[in-house]
Amino acid sequence: MRSWIHSAPSPDLILTNALLLNIALILLGWNRLKALNSELETRRRSEEEARKLADLDHLTGCYNRRSFTAALGHLLTDGVGNERALAAIALDLDNFKQVNDLNGHQAGDEVLRSTAARILKLLPEGALLARLGGDEFVCVVPYHPQVPDRIDQLATRIIEQVASPVLHEGSAVDVTMSVGIASSIQIEDTNLGELSAQRLMHKADIAMYHAKKQGKNRFYWFEMPMENELRFRNELEAGIRRGIALGEFKPYYEQQVDLESGQLVGFEMLARWESPELGLVGPDIFIPIAEEIGVIGELSERLIAQAFEDAKEWDSEISLSVNISPVQMRDPWFAQKLLKLLVKHRFPANRLDIEITESCLHENIGMVRSMITSLRNQGVQVSLDDFGTGYSSLSQLRSLPFDRLKIDRSFISELKESDNRGKLVDAIISMGDGLKLPITAEGVENEAVLEALKGMGKLKGQGYHYGRPEPADKVIERLAAQDRLAKTSLENVTEVDFKAADEKRGGGKKAG
Repeated sequence: MRSWIHSAPSPDLILTNALLLNIALILLGWNRLKALNSELETRRRSEEEARKLADLDHLTGCYNRRSFTAALGHLLTDGVGNERALAAIALDLDNFKQVNDLNGHQAGDEVLRSTAARILKLLPEGALLARLGGDEFVCVVPYHPQVPDRIDQLATRIIEQVASPVLHEGSAVDVTMSVGIASSIQIEDTNLGELSAQRLMHKADIAMYHAKKQGKNRFYWFEMPMENELRFRNELEAGIRRGIALGEFKPYYEQQVDLESGQLVGFEMLARWESPELGLVGPDIFIPIAEEIGVIGELSERLIAQAFEDAKEWDSEISLSVNISPVQMRDPWFAQKLLKLLVKHRFPANRLDIEITESCLHENIGMVRSMITSLRNQGVQVSLDDFGTGYSSLSQLRSLPFDRLKIDRSFISELKESDNRGKLVDAIISMGDGLKLPITAEGVENEAVLEALKGMGKLKGQGYHYGRPEPADKVIERLAAQDRLAKTSLENVTEVDFKAADEKRGGGKKAG
């Protein structure tokens, strides 16, 4: 500076340039440091957001399965003892699929968000809530082992709050919730981190599924018999799948008798499971499970095919009745599949009677009407089974082309015990006469019931009074003793026979 004001000699040029260069480098380095700090802060925020997204459910803001399992593992390792326990509460919305189907997925998302918010509002300090996926939630709540009532009260409040309608675009969406609870004191070793957490969540899940089985919209604490029942259920599922593949399911036959003449007029095919491990298993055990796991169609078709082969050895005047599951009636191709089986096994359609229950009429009556019409046009008889236990109306009976009504055994078996039952059965028979629908009475268990029915009109009956359901070989022995076996072979039956049977009963249309 003194040199610039001419009061001193000029500085060394090299030193001056070096000084200026150092200053420039310092400024450049400072700017670079600021840029690096900004970049690191941005990356830190991004990583924090990524961790947050990885740990939280994007729809509800709750923990997700991975992060909740880890957090519960830490709580079990560090936070339980004689004075403090943890309750895992599994929560699952009932029939949530219907919410999406009827109202759309946006309404379903709104229900999930509202459910999470309502649960969070009720949870005490120190509790955690996670959405495990779909409509399934789980929370963990600390409590004193000597005061489990606190968890009961919390579960009750959660069920009540969730049951309040959720408003979406001006419409109220109603849902209920099933709840299962398991306590950390039911875990043998709580020091296994995530493994202990998974075991506790699994027990809560078992209790929740038990609540659903008991009617939904309620809660249950986990108990050991529930786990044994679930293990048995899983074994049954595996056994059913294996049994279908190995042909362990067999058709049994129950006699159908004309009450007036006492003559055998038909058999109803009933499924039995001849299990090597469990012995002879009734349909009340395996049919509901087969329906739930989606194998009822395959199981039924195999049994029907075998029944066709068995019935071809009977007298041609003896009919074959087959029960059809409501699940099968949801298949729009069911009628075509059945007619294909008839043709494949060369079984006359006019000897077949399909029995459907009243519950089928309320799921999709249009499709049911189309199926019934298709089957009847080919000569198949169609009966309404378990009449009196459902909600079918007179208008449905008039509009749907049924061939027969079957009165449920619950009315028939108590016929002599209650005058009201007798009047009700008599009213059903009178209604059948008015609609020109013949009647079959199920559950004829003794001579007293038989005599009561004989005085009510011309009926068919079936029940243990005539004998227990029998396998095919016993049926052959019975029919041989009565000289009721087929006189001629049915091996030459062709599709022409189906048309002839159709013309005989007045039909003329082909199946749709």
